[in-house]
Amino acid sequence: MEQKSASSKKYSRFPASLDFPDLSKHNNIMSSHLTEAIYSQLREKTTPLGYTLDQCIQTGVDNPGHPFIKTVGMVAGDEESYEVFAGLFDPVIDDRHSGYPKTAKHPTDLDASKLKGGMFDENYVLSSRVRTGRSVRGFSLPPACTRAERREVEKIVSSALASLPGELKGKYYPLKGMTDAEQEQLIKDHFLFDKPVSPLLLASGMARDWPDARGIFHNDRKNFLVWVNEEDHTRVISMQKGGNMKEVFERFCDGLKQVEKSIKTGGYGFMWNEHLGYILTCPSNLGTGLRAGVHVKLPQLSKHAKFESILTKLRLQKRGTGGVDTAAEGGTYDISNTDRLGKSEVELVQVVVDGVTTLVDMEKALEKGNSIESLIPK
Repeated sequence: MEQKSASSKKYSRFPASLDFPDLSKHNNIMSSHLTEAIYSQLREKTTPLGYTLDQCIQTGVDNPGHPFIKTVGMVAGDEESYEVFAGLFDPVIDDRHSGYPKTAKHPTDLDASKLKGGMFDENYVLSSRVRTGRSVRGFSLPPACTRAERREVEKIVSSALASLPGELKGKYYPLKGMTDAEQEQLIKDHFLFDKPVSPLLLASGMARDWPDARGIFHNDRKNFLVWVNEEDHTRVISMQKGGNMKEVFERFCDGLKQVEKSIKTGGYGFMWNEHLGYILTCPSNLGTGLRAGVHVKLPQLSKHAKFESILTKLRLQKRGTGGVDTAAEGGTYDISNTDRLGKSEVELVQVVVDGVTTLVDMEKALEKGNSIESLIPK
């Protein structure tokens, strides 16, 4: 699929060694795998839509690392980026997803009836949420899209959302041209997303032309949301107060199927292949792109010496309730699945259901002054 364009010919003026970025103080996954040999092999290639290796890695070159998490350090500009620049993407994906060989096939399963359990103790679990992303095939991704591509994606997606039936029926709100009253209500509902300020996102080009062709859809019951043209073409979110993760996941699966059906009616489809699953901008979200999370009160367990290792064994990760880099308030954490790729949607939500149930059982034991050793996974 790779091509050579006028933009890549400028590289031929100098040897790769003079163009190779200085990664000596970097601590991201891209910098761990990019060698001068790989750079030399890939730097003159472009995707059919004109994206280059240097554009893929720019965010990781400009942002050496993060104090708490090892960031990926590269993004895709289109679906073909993962194929044309596989020489770098493959080892980065393998590293980020704790072992994912080039021959692996990703399973997709949106049959919510297969989920076992899913009703948490609401004395501990305050809210439940499942989100993912989807990309419209044939268009550049947010780091690389032209204004016309971005506007066309908005048109395709908002048109599809307008036809959603029943419980999913709602309204699309473009960020540009939104009334003050609409903006105030969306802020009050915590639905509104702002212009990205993270250097990681800015360096990759995702905030260009803001707020042009960005918007938010939510259904009338305000428990099914779609963000358009933020980090990905779409971010699809199902959520509600309380601990009924089963209901949240059922709505999530139904909503995704309905949106895809409507998109296909318009002659379009989502980016997907059997190796990487659903294609998204950041390699960390490949596969399912799914993050199933709960806000859960764990004041006793979070003080336990083994809390971090317990989460690791359960394939869970924690954040503060305000998101990445925020502190927990009153022992309340945002707990979600660690994995995205190599396991299906049903499998990952089951990991969260089983894991959070175990965490709540541990919290109850500690409240009574009992040991939790027998509950810790081996």
